[in-house]
Amino acid sequence: MINIITVTLNPTVDLSTSAPRVVPELKLRCTAPEVDPGGGGINVSRAIRLLGGRSTALVAIGGGTGARCLELLAQEGIATVGFQGPGETRQSVSVTDQETGEQYRFVLPGPEWTETDVERALDTLDQATGTDTLVVLSGSQPPGVAKNFPAILAGHVAERAARLIVDTSGPALFNLVETSHPSIYVLRMDGEEAEELAGRPLPRAEDTAEFASDLVAKNVASVIIVARGADGSVLASREGRWHAVTERPVSVVSKVGAGDSFVGAFAFALARGDALPDCLRYGVSAASAAVTTEATRLCDRGVTDSLMADCVAREV
Repeated sequence: MINIITVTLNPTVDLSTSAPRVVPELKLRCTAPEVDPGGGGINVSRAIRLLGGRSTALVAIGGGTGARCLELLAQEGIATVGFQGPGETRQSVSVTDQETGEQYRFVLPGPEWTETDVERALDTLDQATGTDTLVVLSGSQPPGVAKNFPAILAGHVAERAARLIVDTSGPALFNLVETSHPSIYVLRMDGEEAEELAGRPLPRAEDTAEFASDLVAKNVASVIIVARGADGSVLASREGRWHAVTERPVSVVSKVGAGDSFVGAFAFALARGDALPDCLRYGVSAASAAVTTEATRLCDRGVTDSLMADCVAREV
């Protein structure tokens, strides 16, 4: 089994609560909050644990909130390597309107980083990474981190004969697709990002596959994955192109965490040696399982395994 390391530069302590109605100006009497560790890489590690796997979470930590984040990770049984980040680790708050079911999410930006902070993160990764390691970079970049950080990280991972999965967005994603990155093994994005990058709609799975194949041909990454929401995900590599979707309908409670669940399941399957189409199926099944749970719950192992039986990867 290959070791999995997740990287979270901008972790958070997530507070989730609800109120009878969410309206302006009035004091809102909320339910007791649920508190969870959050941030892309952390949620990927949490999903891997829920699916029966193991990973090590590399997490930038600052202040009392950072200490609380480490405590919450320990309570969930996730191995962590904390390194000093700047300032105070951020918090995020989500409030659900009980009458309408609508959820309001307040996401703070996190502290400003300097070059010294980035160097500390890279040094920590260098010490933790070896051969037979799968590194997952997921989540938003904190303020002050250059948009080419994923490319820089890819170089460090390649020097240690490890493989890198990147799930990012915004300027960092746009920077990645501008040049080739032979050292990035997997790059994942959602459908809206893919259409923005392509400069055209991608209504069919075949359209998404053509776009993803173009990125593979340009050496942006060895494997490109594009999420298509309820229509599953498309994967393109030099080995082939597949579209996976669960054929069993599920009741959507919250779409939050579906992407992290996908990445966690995909990385777990890849680390245990599954073929790419099966990794894709497992990721799609975990994402479908995640939408049946409340926002911070991620994927359930039993539901994921059950959905896997009805998830087919077809060549496109």
